[in-house]
Amino acid sequence: MISQTEISKLLTDQILNAGTQWSMGTFGGIAEFSRNVGEPVKLTTQESAVAAVTERGGIAVRNPEGLLLFASESITRLNWSHRVALCLPGDGCAMNRRHALTELGPDADALRTEDRDGVLFDLGLDALQADLCVRIAEAALVARLREHAGRPVFEPGNPAMGMILAANPHRVFVSRVGRIEVYQPIPEAGGKSPDGPHTHVLPRLLKSRRTHPATEPVPDGWIPCAHFYPAHPAKDDMGHSRPFDRARHDGFQRLLGLLGSPDANATKRAVIAAITSE
Repeated sequence: MISQTEISKLLTDQILNAGTQWSMGTFGGIAEFSRNVGEPVKLTTQESAVAAVTERGGIAVRNPEGLLLFASESITRLNWSHRVALCLPGDGCAMNRRHALTELGPDADALRTEDRDGVLFDLGLDALQADLCVRIAEAALVARLREHAGRPVFEPGNPAMGMILAANPHRVFVSRVGRIEVYQPIPEAGGKSPDGPHTHVLPRLLKSRRTHPATEPVPDGWIPCAHFYPAHPAKDDMGHSRPFDRARHDGFQRLLGLLGSPDANATKRAVIAAITSE
C-alpha cells in the first residue's frame, strides 16, 4: 500500500507527462483523454485535484480518501496492454445512476470558465461508477431537449439522441475521482474517432452492466473509476508498433511492483527466473 501523499504525487507526475493517456467511464461508455507532446496545455497541480486542459478536451483527477491504485497487464493479440486503475470500494463508487435524460443545470465545475454557463444533461445510461453527460451551450437546443427530459434516450421514437449527435456538444463524463471533458466533434456513424480526446457510447455493451472488461484484473470488491496508461514500450500513441523502449518498460515494471497483484508479480518473477536460468 502507498500513502495518500504518494498517490497524489504519482497522479501529479502522470498528469504532467504528455505520454500518459487517461480514461473515465464504464464498460460500453468511456471518455478518453490524451495530448500530444508540445500541444498547448493548461496544467493544474493543486492539492485538491490535478488537471490538464487543451483545445481538444480536458481532465481533472482527485484523490479521494480510500482510493486504491491497481496496476495490471493483459495479453493482446499482438503483444500486451498495461494500465493503472483508480479504484474505489463497490459501496463507495456509485454515482447517480439516472435512467432517463435529466437536466442538471449550469456546469459550475466545468474545467474552463467559458463553459460554466453551459447546461449539463445526464444521458441517463444507469452506469454504476460514472455519470455520462453532455453540455449544451445553445439555448434553443436546451429548450428542445427539455421536452424529452424524463425519457430514456434510446427509447423507440425518442428524437433526443439524434438532436445531441447533430449538435456535437461537449461530452462530460464524471466519476468520484474526477471528470473528462471532450470538445472534439462526435464522428458520424461508422466513422473513426478523432485522435486525442474522444468518447465511445455503445448501448449493447452498456446493457451487460459490467463495470470493466472481463480481461482486466481488478481486486474483488473494488471498482475502477478511471485509468491512466503510461507510455507503452512497444506501441506508439496510436497503438502502432514501435522500437522497444527499455526506459518505458522499466518504468511500468516499477509501477507494477508497487501497485500490482503480489501473487501475479511473484508468478512473473518466477517465470522470468526460470527462463533466464536456462
